[in-house]
Amino acid sequence: MLGWDETIFRSEEVFDPDFLPEVLLHREQQLNQLTANIMPALRSSSPVHTLCLGPPATGKTSTVRYVLSQLGDTVERVYIRCPALGTPYKIMSRVFESVCRHQAPQAGIAYTKLFEKTMEKLDKPLILVFDDVNFISVDIVNELLYLFLKAPEEYGVKLGIIATATDVKFPLALSPEVGAVFHYSTVHYPLYGYEEMKDILRWRVERGFVEGAFSDEAFERVVELASDSGDLRFGIYLLRAAGLNAERRGSRRVEPQDVEAVYTGGAKVFLAKTVSALNSDEREVLKIVYLLDEEVAAGDLYRFFQKEVGMSYQRFYEILNKLERLRLVDFIFDKKGRGRTRYIYKRCDADVVLEALREF
Repeated sequence: MLGWDETIFRSEEVFDPDFLPEVLLHREQQLNQLTANIMPALRSSSPVHTLCLGPPATGKTSTVRYVLSQLGDTVERVYIRCPALGTPYKIMSRVFESVCRHQAPQAGIAYTKLFEKTMEKLDKPLILVFDDVNFISVDIVNELLYLFLKAPEEYGVKLGIIATATDVKFPLALSPEVGAVFHYSTVHYPLYGYEEMKDILRWRVERGFVEGAFSDEAFERVVELASDSGDLRFGIYLLRAAGLNAERRGSRRVEPQDVEAVYTGGAKVFLAKTVSALNSDEREVLKIVYLLDEEVAAGDLYRFFQKEVGMSYQRFYEILNKLERLRLVDFIFDKKGRGRTRYIYKRCDADVVLEALREF
């Protein structure tokens, strides 16, 4: 066994979910776009509104946080993690407290009053970040965005909004009133390729573990599992969990057996997070796909849902496309009769997905 003061970790914090690396590999283009959009604020002008779109675990939050960390005191910035707040009052309280430097009243005041006090106090350009904006009610999003977007006209302030979303169709949910004033630049975040993911995970290993403590075989297995899931965060989780497992068995080196020992439990945790982003219709489609023994033609599956719940053709295929973007299913086109048919394949372990679905 390792002694109480022995460890194979050099810096365990590099595996923390909120750790921000000093370099963000393979996101140079996105960083450049974000920087260019924010630069006017450094000249006391209005920043460019920005919408960051892409699947989960593609670097949206990290790149935004990185750019914000480089700004000086001449710019006010407020970071809002939307799923953690969720109501207009909580969101406005966060903005009020950041700008006014004291706690907002817990009750007895309308959030619009907090907004007015915040705008009156604001004396420098403001960067307002709505992270995972599609995780809160569309009505709330439209209400708050319209309020902030009209602030420059009504209060003479300089204000830029950065919103991140995993749903590429999010802009279609915006009301006509918001759409008329929300003129934004889009920054796209594609999935990391295998080699890109390997580079990023190697960077974490080199800084997080003592040299030679992570075997090449174990590392390759982590990259393979992370790539299959399409989730870089899952790979980072596996690195740390496998390291802890090696320490528990008294080893100074992480081996493939350590990765396998922590894989199933970790897969369930990360799939549960992904499933939590789905609504009831989307979870039902996913459930049926994973209950089937074999792949299914998209048309056959649609006819089932049309008969059972009256789901429209457009809605059904929107759901399928979302499940594919989230790396929960795969599509393969094949000939059937005179045309080509899209077949839906399970991408993940069926037992793990169904167990994650049972929590909702």
